[in-house]
Amino acid sequence: MPCLNEAETLVACITKAKLGLERAGVSGEVLIADNGSTDGSIELAEAHGARVVRVAAKGYGNALRGGIEAAHGRWILMGDADDSYDFSAAPVFVEKLRAHYDLVIGCRLPAGGGTIAPGAMPWKNRWLGNPVLSFLGRLLFKTPIRDFHCGLRAITREAYERMQLKTTGMEFASEMVMKTSIKGMRVAEVPITLHKDGRSRPPHLKPWRDGWRHLRFMLIYSPRWLFLMPGLALAGIGATAAITIFSSPLYLGAVQFDAGTLAVACMLVIVGVQLVAFAFFAKVFAIGEGLLPADPRFARLFRFFTLEKGLLAGAATLLAGLVLLAWSIWLWERTGFGSIPYSENLRRIIAAVTLIVVGQQTMAASWFMSVLGLKTTSRAPVEPSE
Repeated sequence: MPCLNEAETLVACITKAKLGLERAGVSGEVLIADNGSTDGSIELAEAHGARVVRVAAKGYGNALRGGIEAAHGRWILMGDADDSYDFSAAPVFVEKLRAHYDLVIGCRLPAGGGTIAPGAMPWKNRWLGNPVLSFLGRLLFKTPIRDFHCGLRAITREAYERMQLKTTGMEFASEMVMKTSIKGMRVAEVPITLHKDGRSRPPHLKPWRDGWRHLRFMLIYSPRWLFLMPGLALAGIGATAAITIFSSPLYLGAVQFDAGTLAVACMLVIVGVQLVAFAFFAKVFAIGEGLLPADPRFARLFRFFTLEKGLLAGAATLLAGLVLLAWSIWLWERTGFGSIPYSENLRRIIAAVTLIVVGQQTMAASWFMSVLGLKTTSRAPVEPSE
């Protein structure tokens, strides 16, 4: 149990934890990972038979990591020390661990069979934070878990060591679930009851701040949804609109879409191409650092789109832009550098500079991808993944 000034509830949690061990029929210990308590929590824990490990580094993730690494067991059940979780429910977690699941998570939400006692969870957490973040987690990481942020969960020591968890704060809970999906581990969810905590002080959790930290962390681990999908959407929409308007204005009733609309469409193309490049950069870097596993599909794509092909594609795009720009200048020269149809020539110039920028982006991105790929290919026999 991570602990920071939980003297009001710690004894009840330790008592229930011992009962849970007895009911599960396992030998074990109750370990308190203290994160700097000054209210007598340490003395209470030791007086009631728990082992206390002092974790100097602040943060929920740091406290849990310090406790897990100090634990003697091969199975670890973790949960908050505020009496909101009933540790006597340990047998349902142990049953799943005996069935060779790597991670077992409690589900507080009614959709997963769980129960939230009156007053146990603020409305913004119950109806907004947890459902939205859990939905995004299932979407981004293809996991069946309904309650991403339930603090009562069990893990095998082997799975913990494979995960190589890195976060220090509340997002530790999200990282644990994400890593099970990324590394292909077996995960199970069991319904539990969330009780109103027994503290007289406000909780350590800051809903908006910690919710943002969870969302930010999930997106960082999913360059496909952070960069690739938005980039493809913007580039596709922009290119379709630009091609439609390039040769002549588009009229929808009394509304005319001309050079101004083309400029906006071309902006979408440029931004979209940049986001797609960032998706590749982020994925290759994450693989090189061991944050994400190799993906055979992306490895094949990486082998096909070599540096040379990227440079050729970028050069061809840039050349097309230069040719279109030269054509615009030639048409202007034919008038003696005088007046020409403004909208018509502006559409050509906008398209020309867009092609030049996208060509330069493609060439620069190809070089940078090649540099990133050197580290990745040197670390593993499989080429960089998506």
